Amino acid sequence: MKQIMAFGDSNTWGLVPGSRTKERYPWGVRWTSILQNKISDVRVAEEGLCGRTTIFEDELRPGRKAVSILDPLLESQYPVDGVILMLGTNDCKSFYNASAYVIGKGIERCLDILEKYVEPEKILLVSPIHLGDDVWHPEKDPEFDTDSVSTSKELKKVYETIARKRGTGFLAASDYVHPSPVDDEHMDEEGHKIFADVICKKVEEMIA
Repeated sequence: MKQIMAFGDSNTWGLVPGSRTKERYPWGVRWTSILQNKISDVRVAEEGLCGRTTIFEDELRPGRKAVSILDPLLESQYPVDGVILMLGTNDCKSFYNASAYVIGKGIERCLDILEKYVEPEKILLVSPIHLGDDVWHPEKDPEFDTDSVSTSKELKKVYETIARKRGTGFLAASDYVHPSPVDDEHMDEEGHKIFADVICKKVEEMIA
């Protein structure tokens, strides 16, 4: 049986909008599990973590830096026939003060590690959904600000350029799904369903 790894942050983990990392969509609702049910002959290894970044260390929640954990995770899951990589939203937080260009450099560091285990054409690089305009409000997620929103909208172009240069697959999640108005950051149930359908087509092409 072939195996793919879905590596990302809270939108891969399946955080319920507004729950502040406390509640996860159950199996059959989060997109990774829907994908698994659609491609039953391929095992989907779920590797989502709330707050995960590409290269930045979260001093409030250690262990979120992808480049520090990817190698051991890939060794643990080996052999891996394909990887879905969707990160960048948390890199937009105000205290990292990172531009879309810098976040792109971070995603390339992740790709450098992934390509030690899988060929570029077996990697699907996904630019994340956009942050909603009101995400920075106190009742939502004040770790973001208005610049974060703008940066999140610039990631598609940056990631697409990287994917073309490196020969990986590419998908812009923002072309298909949007964050829930509850928190302007995470997909709702319908978003997970739509995203799973889109991802499924890409994965079938990738592992054919």
